[in-house]
Amino acid sequence: MTHRCVFLHSALTLGRRQLSTLLGAIAFYTCIPIPHHWELEFAGIARWAPAIGLLLGAGLGLLDVGLRALSLPILVRSALIVAAWVATTGGLHLDGAMDTADGLAVLDRQRRLTVMSDSHTGAFGVMAGGIILLLKVTAIASLTHHLTLALMLAAGWGRWGQLAAIAFYPYLKPTGKGAFHKAAIRSRWAIVLPWLFGVGISSGLAWGFGLSIGVIVGMTAIGCGLSLLTGAWFQWQLGGQTGDTYGAIVEWTEALLLCALTSFLQ
Repeated sequence: MTHRCVFLHSALTLGRRQLSTLLGAIAFYTCIPIPHHWELEFAGIARWAPAIGLLLGAGLGLLDVGLRALSLPILVRSALIVAAWVATTGGLHLDGAMDTADGLAVLDRQRRLTVMSDSHTGAFGVMAGGIILLLKVTAIASLTHHLTLALMLAAGWGRWGQLAAIAFYPYLKPTGKGAFHKAAIRSRWAIVLPWLFGVGISSGLAWGFGLSIGVIVGMTAIGCGLSLLTGAWFQWQLGGQTGDTYGAIVEWTEALLLCALTSFLQ
């Protein structure tokens, strides 16, 4: 009986800790309000990022259903969905993508991190942000079927790519807005469970929508490949990662994957 009580206490403690981490992930990655008296834990929240992405994509899909009911034109719906996307995340990842673009525009590699830390957005950052938003709007407008699935895949894989970059690559600053992610996630095995969860959920939904095995495998391969390649490209350019590149990985993976999915989900 004593052993059973100890096991139950340990299980409850673990469950409470995981719930606190999930709530911390929601508070960090979105603008969804969390009651102030709820316990939040931020160490290790990146493990929950792919799940947050799936939920975000599902919410945006529900928004599309509502906008369709209002008979809004498809391009207007697409722009409103992307606007809601940015608003829900507080522009967290988009800001990182813009700062990263400004940094990479500098030819002197030694100055790139300094430029990325500047709070002022330069011309290259504005252009990168505009391109990302344009790609998302046009891709969503082109996805006439299974848009909710596409949004879930894009947001989920984008955040899994971020998690992979945290696990695989060194962090370039002793401090920074992404340093605590690296401090909490040191094993590459940390990406496996979120990968299995994401693939399982998205494959189950795709199967439920009547998509073929070949299409499901193709979408999974492209999503996984893009998320890994995007992180690897920033690693090649900078020799490591920062909080800004984590955001850039999310945004570019989302935009490029949505574009790629237009050839699968028609």
